[in-house]
Amino acid sequence: MKGLTAKITKGLTTGSYLVCNDNSGAKELFVIGTLGTKGVRSRNPSIGIGDIIIASVKKGNPEMIKKVVRALIVRQRKEFKRVSGIRVMFEDNAAVLITEDGLPVGTEIKGVVAREVAERYPKVAAIAGGVI
Repeated sequence: MKGLTAKITKGLTTGSYLVCNDNSGAKELFVIGTLGTKGVRSRNPSIGIGDIIIASVKKGNPEMIKKVVRALIVRQRKEFKRVSGIRVMFEDNAAVLITEDGLPVGTEIKGVVAREVAERYPKVAAIAGGVI
């Protein structure tokens, strides 16, 4: 897996609500865990752009509600710094549902995704509305 080109400030944690930004049928996600993070006992893991999470679908199609899914964080409100010195922040916290192989479940992503996500997951960037 390719490394990130920016110093991502982790602005989310377990218990955060996210907008599901694709056309898979889910509308709102609730973070219940993360993948690939190590931590300290009794400390909530930090999550940022480019991280894969385990989430529960809170709003959406009736067949999607209460499902436990994997999602990829594509936007966060907490600003982060790129190598060039630019600080980037988005209007909302958003995620996209993915499979275990890292392929997107939906066929279209509404809105933009961060450039760091596009470098690491090119299939997600291919169906995105734009890359910032």
